[in-house]
Amino acid sequence: MAEQVVATAFGGPEVLSVVDTEVPEPAAGRITVDVRAIGVNPIDHKLYSGAFGSDPDKLPLPVGNELAGVVTAVGEGATGKAGPISVGDEVVVQPAPGAYASSVTVRAAHAVPKPAGLSWETAAGLLLAGETAVHLLTLLGDVEGTTLLIHGASGSVGVLAAQLAVASGARVVGTAGQARAEALRGYGITPVRYGDGLVDRVREAAPEGISGVIDTSGTDEAIDVSLAFVPPDRVVSAAAFQRAADGIKLVGGGPGADPGAEIRSAAWERLLPLAAEGKLEVPLARTFPLAEAAEAHRLSIDGHPGGKLILLP
Repeated sequence: MAEQVVATAFGGPEVLSVVDTEVPEPAAGRITVDVRAIGVNPIDHKLYSGAFGSDPDKLPLPVGNELAGVVTAVGEGATGKAGPISVGDEVVVQPAPGAYASSVTVRAAHAVPKPAGLSWETAAGLLLAGETAVHLLTLLGDVEGTTLLIHGASGSVGVLAAQLAVASGARVVGTAGQARAEALRGYGITPVRYGDGLVDRVREAAPEGISGVIDTSGTDEAIDVSLAFVPPDRVVSAAAFQRAADGIKLVGGGPGADPGAEIRSAAWERLLPLAAEGKLEVPLARTFPLAEAAEAHRLSIDGHPGGKLILLP
């Protein structure tokens, strides 16, 4: 038996419950993982909020999609992205449907090795946001020697994209709230406060001009400011789907977006080694026990957790 968080209805965090559930033996191509840490992501709430439909036949709905843990059982031919998987292997799995659990059986094909020097919390919070960050940066091409503007640079995707850009030789100007300014400076990012007057503040921060823009906020302000500096094809957004008509590049699962399946699938090979070497940081805001998943979601929905939220079974 395992503990698992499920949504018993569609709605807010109040519909989440912890239940006891049988963990199925892994069939061919699947593995069972003793979960050590779980990443909390905005999509987790959206899936049970009703935003993507509210079919009652899907209830109770297991929650979560990103975890790190130890393999306890393997099905025939269980092979991850790095090769065959064995009992005792430490892995990171994303996507991992039903990840909010103490033990779960998932597809082996979605598992990658966890570097020995990487904490469970960081491993569980890196890949989903990191894959988007790598995707955004890849679409801009070679950024060495350029100056980039990154909107939402203190968010879970933005802060990873900004660190990767700096590591690639770019200068980064990042928008954020005033409270996050010092943290961004610590990553080598020049912070600018969003809000009225943002165009002038960006010009002051980057008198040499802006070569490309990564947007993770999705606001009209972010896109309007971006287009004041660069043509639409130099703006890549993971959130501003309402501005598709402007000709900006969109990534992810929204309408007209580049899904970037191959880029995202391979991103772990870049992300995990950098994190293990201390060259890429996942800012961790807070950890919660599995039983307090609803509280973690309330903080996530508020929109300003200050870093990644992690559940610990």
